[in-house]
Amino acid sequence: MPSAAALQAVPAPTPMWRRKLHRFLGHHGLTLGVVVLVLIMLTALFAPWLAPHDPYSQDVTQRLIPPVWHANGSWLHALGTDKLGRDYLSRLIFGARVSLLIGFSAALISGVIGTTLGVLAGYFGGRVDAVISYIITTRLAMPVVLVALAMASLVGGSLKVVIVLLGLLLWDRFAVVTRSATQQLRDAEFIASAQVLGASTPYILLREILPNIMSALIVVATLEMAHAILLEATLSFLGLGVQPPTPSWGLMVAEGKAYMFFQPWVILIPGIALILLVLAINLVGDGLRDMNAPDGRN
Repeated sequence: MPSAAALQAVPAPTPMWRRKLHRFLGHHGLTLGVVVLVLIMLTALFAPWLAPHDPYSQDVTQRLIPPVWHANGSWLHALGTDKLGRDYLSRLIFGARVSLLIGFSAALISGVIGTTLGVLAGYFGGRVDAVISYIITTRLAMPVVLVALAMASLVGGSLKVVIVLLGLLLWDRFAVVTRSATQQLRDAEFIASAQVLGASTPYILLREILPNIMSALIVVATLEMAHAILLEATLSFLGLGVQPPTPSWGLMVAEGKAYMFFQPWVILIPGIALILLVLAINLVGDGLRDMNAPDGRN
């Protein structure tokens, strides 16, 4: 029998939440991504209170005022004004709302479509898998940018059209990942136990399989969110996305392209904002993948 002193010397197991917190703080990329993303989200949430001016208010007498770090800059318009005299900082702040709304909404729509198809294909197999795999292959053969440009030019660009269009085009990665993950789980012992106990197929799919593939879905969702934001910026830059006067970072780049050689800040400011947002989302996705990996792996 071990002595009481020996039993007291055995350290207690570290709680799971503390190990997760330690891995989170030790993962510098994830920490940086979360901080930047939270700051951008808070900026978008409190945009009406943070914006110094009305982002739609025009004053052509104040057009193309340079940012405050230029010789002719003014603190009244810290980031300058655009070609119509609208405050650039205010439009940048409200533009974060548009980018995040499109990113979250498109990832949600595509996630629902792709996850449904992937889980059904992976669980049932056979003809169901063959049909859904054919649909996935057909979708992968279609270039996203060209299809988005064609559909936007036919339907007309707007915020709602961009969200629906991107949501209907970005589901393939969800489907591929969930199909593979479901195929690995459908023969697991806990699935067989649920079937023996008489659990219905919807119960098994929603309560047994879906929670066990959620970590992979979150990683894919972050990647597709960043993809959707870049595609929206591309469509808006080409005039087929968000329409004026709605503040959009891609639209701000498009409106400033005529002045890029003389006032380069009109493109650099929204461009840097896009880079920071997409980089933060990618860092969060990579960090979540590493966090959910077994200890010692990344």
